[in-house]
Amino acid sequence: MSRPRIVIVGAGFAGYRTARTLSRMTRGRAHVTLLNPTDYFLYLPLLPQVAAGVLEPRRVTVSLSDTLPDVRLVLGEADRIDLDGQTLHYTGPEGDGGTLAYDRLVLAAGSVNKLLPIPGVAEYAHGFRGLPEALYLRDHVTRQVELAAAADDPKSCAARCTFVVVGAGYTGTEVAAHGQMFTDAQVRKHPLRQGMRPRWMLLDVAPRVLPEMDEKLSTTADRVLRQRGVDVRMGTSVKEATPDGVVLTDGEFVETRTLVWCVGVRPDPLVESLGLPMEKGRLLVDPHLQVPGRPELFACGDVAAVPDLEKPGSYTPMTAQHAWRHGKVAAENVAASLGLGGARKPYRHRDLGFVVDLGGAKAAANPLGVSLSGVPAGAVTRGYHLAAMPGNRVRVAADWLLDAVLPRQAVQLGLVRSWSVPLDTSSPELARVPGGPERRQDASARSGPGAAIEADTHGGGTGAGPGQGRAGDEPAKGQPGSRATQDQPGSGSAQRRSETELAKGRPGGEPTRNWPADEPAKGPLGSGSAKGQPGGEPTKGRLGGEPAGSQAGGEPAKGRSGGESARNQPGGEPAMGQPGGESAKNQPGGEPAKGQPGGEPAKNQPGREPAKNQPEPTPQPPPDQPPPGPDTAPGPVKRSDAPDDSAKGDS
Repeated sequence: MSRPRIVIVGAGFAGYRTARTLSRMTRGRAHVTLLNPTDYFLYLPLLPQVAAGVLEPRRVTVSLSDTLPDVRLVLGEADRIDLDGQTLHYTGPEGDGGTLAYDRLVLAAGSVNKLLPIPGVAEYAHGFRGLPEALYLRDHVTRQVELAAAADDPKSCAARCTFVVVGAGYTGTEVAAHGQMFTDAQVRKHPLRQGMRPRWMLLDVAPRVLPEMDEKLSTTADRVLRQRGVDVRMGTSVKEATPDGVVLTDGEFVETRTLVWCVGVRPDPLVESLGLPMEKGRLLVDPHLQVPGRPELFACGDVAAVPDLEKPGSYTPMTAQHAWRHGKVAAENVAASLGLGGARKPYRHRDLGFVVDLGGAKAAANPLGVSLSGVPAGAVTRGYHLAAMPGNRVRVAADWLLDAVLPRQAVQLGLVRSWSVPLDTSSPELARVPGGPERRQDASARSGPGAAIEADTHGGGTGAGPGQGRAGDEPAKGQPGSRATQDQPGSGSAQRRSETELAKGRPGGEPTRNWPADEPAKGPLGSGSAKGQPGGEPTKGRLGGEPAGSQAGGEPAKGRSGGESARNQPGGEPAMGQPGGESAKNQPGGEPAKGQPGGEPAKNQPGREPAKNQPEPTPQPPPDQPPPGPDTAPGPVKRSDAPDDSAKGDS
């Protein structure tokens, strides 16, 4: 008799715990497959310490292959689920598609940034849900302080040293607390010319910090933040974001180059088109974490609306604590349904307390209902994190020890660009890359630290000015070469809706294209690449992954396959080994491109006109959108999201 097949989607707190528990319970009696876009489990509670330079990025990541030896790891993102055929279709990191058949399916896809219909937020704010966003924020904050120290204009210096965090929940409070310490340490070593001090603002419409936690924890956190110099403003939020700052709901305009969005999360859009009962974007399940009417389908974590048996009539909040415990119960019930374990168990849990790390020796904690602050709370908090982490405990403890005795290294690594981590994305754990799978690059790919500095000095730090923006925005799905298809609710199958489709119907209307001033020649038909990110996808294309196209003044990408077009930048060498012909010469002022399929060679055409008989001419911007200047990067699609009161927890 063949062994049953169990497929788990997502390796967050819920998915990782499910896979680990199932591998121990089944002991080879079942095929356990884990589908995840990255090859690691991310311990989110310590992510603010990565942004503040306390921990190195790999410290908060746990290898899936090393810690789950009996689980088959498949890198990719789920695109479509055929519930009737019990198959899952996914896209790999390099654009190749695949199918997984299952007898039991566990959905634990997690959550993404929650957006509100506030003008300018999608363009000028960044979230804090994944490792790429934390790395970008660390580089960006370091850069702003360095630029402020070199600025002669006091107004510019003050704007660059003002950092606005929206959302006083678990994540936002820790980001502001660690951020203030990080920038103060930088200024002590390199004082600002005007004698200014970095200013961190924490905003929330709630009446107090950490509104979802115990009031004593809230009071302790508020006191520590204010003593440290954080400008805490409750009952206040952002009314509009602009290239030069933010307009607050009380009418005040704050000049800033940094807007960090930590207002909460919403369930991953994968479950939206399953055609099954939902509760505010979450898939309804019974207390056994099983979808009613679908005995083969389970859901846990942020995508599941799990009844809270301790509070009848409500659902468990979207927190890491609940997701971690969901995973264990889901694994036990999946094994029981296959006859590989004991009886089914309902999910029931009582909170044993919360911990909030406020940086240094400061923290707030209430283990077993006992309120603590100061050094005792700091010890309990760090002890809890070491006990909860499934790996890297010694390395994390070593970094904490070194941080206590050595100064932090405030340097810009330039691994993640501003446009690589847009706020409105269905995959916050991955960074966008130019020319990546299922991405039709509308502008010349820019890379290197200089590109990030250009975005911050001319684009307002966290975004770009009018007519500007972040390069490399994702094209509308469903175009030639794209794998995304239309949703079919209620048809027994589910497809992940593209970000462009999700934007439709929101305030702001249809998304607009980005029109670069100098667009490279497009490739032949079939050059569109499928969705996925190379390299195991820790940052949607691996941190520091360079685009395959030739960079200005640099070496070309050689031996590329898949029909992708050769982007010849001015001053660069031609891309070698293109399928179907010889290398493509630099078009402006150079020789014609030989061996182009279906047409004559490209003549020397000034202005980068496309070669003859190419599939499509380069589109032109609409009349009401003049093309930006030569120093302007293409802007992102302006989007907003409908408010969702159910997604208030930070996991």
